[in-house]
Amino acid sequence: MSEKTIVHLLRHGEVHNPEGILYGRLPGYRLSEDGVLMAQSVAKWLTDRDVTALFSSPLERALETAAPIAETFDLPVTVEDRLIEAGNRFEGLTFGVGQGSLRRPAHWPFLVNPVRPSWGEPYTKIASRMKGAVIAAREAARGHEAVCVSHQLPIWTLRRFAERRRMWHHPRRRQCELASVTSLTFEDGRLVEVAYHEPAAGLVRRPTVPGA
Repeated sequence: MSEKTIVHLLRHGEVHNPEGILYGRLPGYRLSEDGVLMAQSVAKWLTDRDVTALFSSPLERALETAAPIAETFDLPVTVEDRLIEAGNRFEGLTFGVGQGSLRRPAHWPFLVNPVRPSWGEPYTKIASRMKGAVIAAREAARGHEAVCVSHQLPIWTLRRFAERRRMWHHPRRRQCELASVTSLTFEDGRLVEVAYHEPAAGLVRRPTVPGA
């Protein structure tokens, strides 16, 4: 019989960010009240799963999202630096035309190459580190299931890489909602299925919080 292992990539819940800052890797951005409820919803959704390993990005919002899962399964949270948010030159700023950072000519050179992209961490680098984190999680939970709490862009980039699609894309077309779960199923170490779920869909507002 083949050995089946599932790695669930969980995007963190909603962040308290009333100023609409592109917070990126900045410290101090924690879950909102709805974000906490989202994390609890995901933990409840996972209750009957065979989760034996739990990993998280080192950022507060990811660790807070992992907490209810750790409690549900009585597991430690292993901090995995490779699950961190993508680097971005607009971190700490508002993004957009109007009063946003696109209004400033000094920022325009960062926008010349959307394929790389020129404004932040290269997609190829994101995919490589996320692949490494997933492999480590898969090995830690061999024959069972693992949860990796990460962020929208890293999860979506890895999914596009896994599905052999080009990694550059329009940000508004990502299928990676707040507190969503992208599940990678492996059989004998070979990826055989990618599935997507939104356990906390009823808590997600439209539009989602700016800067997420």
